Amino acid sequence: MGVYEELVARGLIAQVTDEEEIKNLVNTGKATFYIGFDPTADSLHVGHFMALCLMKRLQMAGNKPVVLIGGGTAYIGDPSGRTDLRSMMTPEIIQHNCDCFKVQMERFIEFGDGKAIMVNNADWLLKLNYSEMLREVGPHFSVNNMLRAECYKQRMEKGLTFLEFNYMIMQSYDFYHLFQHYGCNMQFGGNDQWSNMLGGTELIRRKLGKDAYAMTITLLLNSEGNKMGKTAKGAVWLDPNKTSPFEFFQYWRNIGDDDVLKCIRMLTFLPLEQIDKMDSWEGSQLNEAKEILAYELTKLVHGEEEAEKAQNAAHALFAGGTDDSDMPTTEIDAGQLTDGVINIIDLMIACGLTPSRSETRRLIQQGGVFVDDVKVESIDWIIPAEQLKNGIKIRKGKKTYHKALLK
Repeated sequence: MGVYEELVARGLIAQVTDEEEIKNLVNTGKATFYIGFDPTADSLHVGHFMALCLMKRLQMAGNKPVVLIGGGTAYIGDPSGRTDLRSMMTPEIIQHNCDCFKVQMERFIEFGDGKAIMVNNADWLLKLNYSEMLREVGPHFSVNNMLRAECYKQRMEKGLTFLEFNYMIMQSYDFYHLFQHYGCNMQFGGNDQWSNMLGGTELIRRKLGKDAYAMTITLLLNSEGNKMGKTAKGAVWLDPNKTSPFEFFQYWRNIGDDDVLKCIRMLTFLPLEQIDKMDSWEGSQLNEAKEILAYELTKLVHGEEEAEKAQNAAHALFAGGTDDSDMPTTEIDAGQLTDGVINIIDLMIACGLTPSRSETRRLIQQGGVFVDDVKVESIDWIIPAEQLKNGIKIRKGKKTYHKALLK
């Protein structure tokens, strides 16, 4: 089985153009491909996970990844999947986020001479004379066709700014630039990027002739990757300072029964033969599958040692043990106490377990908060400094654990 056939078997490919040529390039290791990442935060999250795993798979098969950081397009903001305008970021924040992305990507992608390269579209987009760009690129884009694109249609009722309307042109120009300067002959992206990606392929062919060698492949990222990247309190980050290895492990350990085998197939590097045998698993076997998924992905992102720690901590907690050494911990400053005590609501928010006081009250009233395995019966529950000195274990619901400790 070639790598392209493996991508199909793992459920990663949703749409392609020129499938036979794409298959030949990928399977022979002759693809120079890019995937773009807009630096909208200072960490990648699991919504990016599928793209990172894909780049790793293709590089292992001899293909050359081009990691495109959207330092230039971040000045505009991608309207895809949005119902409102993205927040405008300063150049300093954009650069900081780009630097953070590179550090995290080095866990997945091997950079260096003849290997993967990282480029930032700020290097060419910010130097463009806008009038000249419009003359060079603008005639090749039909406004009628652009307005039919799904990424714009979903914004028309609430309002689409002219700033965002330029995003498709700039993303298309990225592929054109990478094709000319880096020999990039293939692009990958999520379903929500299909119109933008086709725009890039069409621009190359219009500018350089119909024989220009440019391909597009779209991954099944929108419905799966975005869903995996969201939780009740926001994104699950790859940065261990934002989402600890234990929390990361628990996120995958608690994934739904209907998604676990799909995620194992798409995201892990376990052999397909081994995964195929799991297809018939049900009941308690699905819990074993979740454990495999959580361990494999935590190992991939945080390393084998952290994966072992997270797994051992989870086993200890859920087996009724007392080892909480690897549990996420928040240190509480004495200044956060009032008259030597802290209210449970204030403590939950300080630990990042809930986003607001109203959400915390609701959770307590529904019986979903425990301190040292004792149910919190009232929103007026207080924890004294003496108890915090030894550290307390807070449980939210059935599966989220956190330790609070007085400094």
